[in-house]
Amino acid sequence: MVENRIGECESMPAEADAAGEQGAFITVEGGDGAGKTTLAKSLAECLRQSGRSVRLTFEPGGTSLGTRLRALVLDPELEMGDWDETWLFLAARASHVHDVLRPAIANGELVFSDRFSDSTLAYQGYGRGLDLERLRRLSDEATQGLIPDLTLLLDVPAEVGLARTRTRSSDGDRIGDADLAFHMRVNAGFRALALEHGERIVVIDASLDASSVLLNALTTVNDWLEARSSGT
Repeated sequence: MVENRIGECESMPAEADAAGEQGAFITVEGGDGAGKTTLAKSLAECLRQSGRSVRLTFEPGGTSLGTRLRALVLDPELEMGDWDETWLFLAARASHVHDVLRPAIANGELVFSDRFSDSTLAYQGYGRGLDLERLRRLSDEATQGLIPDLTLLLDVPAEVGLARTRTRSSDGDRIGDADLAFHMRVNAGFRALALEHGERIVVIDASLDASSVLLNALTTVNDWLEARSSGT
């Protein structure tokens, strides 16, 4: 839990001029059960303690429209095709970008999003087998060209991640309930994206304990912020 990780937050430097910080967009990605939500919350709390203005958000969701679409796309009782699923995710993302992400970044906030466009490529592209180039074009339209400044990819074997999610909750959803082979393709997709976008995506071993994962993520974010401040 966030409140139990205060010691790790001490590795973040105090922000001397938080009001002068430019906005930034950092995403947390990974397969089901990788620990994205826990990490995003912990990172946001640590950065707030350092004096930065932080916005924590998630997909699908983050807006009123996104919340309603999330309920539809994850409903295990609702049958839909792979492209139906994709269009719902893209509609939620378009709303998220327009209503939350771009305004927050423009306002100088450090934005953390639990999932973004890499998830569409990994889940609907590699997982569902939909055309990757078409997905890239559609995602670019939905995001208005918005690309994360930094992406933390939590990597954990699919079987471990699924065991975590099914231990935490018995509530099913359309995507989480997919078979192991699907989730293995998703994880392979994320790793392929990390190789393709090594300048942006940093892979973090999510099979470690939560405190170690947070420490590694904090180090990555801190190094990135320092490099940006120094212009390197």
